[in-house]
Amino acid sequence: MTTRHQHLFKVELHKLRPTQLTVGYAEVQAKRGLWTGMAKARRQEFLKNHWFPAVLGPGNNHYIVDHHHLGLALLEEKVTSSYVVLLKDLSMIDKDEFWTLMDHHQWVHPYDAKGKRRAVTDLPKALTDLLDDPYRSLAGEVRHAGGFPKDATPFAEFLWADFFRRRIKLSQLKRDPAACLVQAIALCHSLEAAHLPGWSGQAEALVA
Repeated sequence: MTTRHQHLFKVELHKLRPTQLTVGYAEVQAKRGLWTGMAKARRQEFLKNHWFPAVLGPGNNHYIVDHHHLGLALLEEKVTSSYVVLLKDLSMIDKDEFWTLMDHHQWVHPYDAKGKRRAVTDLPKALTDLLDDPYRSLAGEVRHAGGFPKDATPFAEFLWADFFRRRIKLSQLKRDPAACLVQAIALCHSLEAAHLPGWSGQAEALVA
């Protein structure tokens, strides 16, 4: 296949390997809505411009390090293939060394829906096996509401999700998500969040 990028490949979406355990399913649904609202003529162009960054690992599996929500949304919309951009070929090393390197590069985030780190052997083998983390959904909604900007820090929104997880009860989030969104936006502008990527509080507030 000739492409404008020498490391760009067309792959079957169901074969992509996740590097995280969870997604925010509200964000998956939002991306499904984006896809269904898109003219059919626009869809192929969209796919060609929304690559899945991946590392080629043992067994010649493509481990994607971003866009898990989009991948799951596309699969649920019966899209069978898309494009991967290869970040690195690590297919020649064994699994233990592979995951050590993935961890070093911050290309894996093996944390469950309770914010607990799990073994990499617990990572799902397919995007359709990703579990919902309501706090990751909350973090996505806060970002879309302007609470914090998109940041290049790997898995940045999971850091925000864990921040909210420690301050907003799950029972409250399920009972009144609208109120929790307001609370989360206020929290993300507080000094408590100053250590997080994309913090948008007032810098002068740090000066006492």
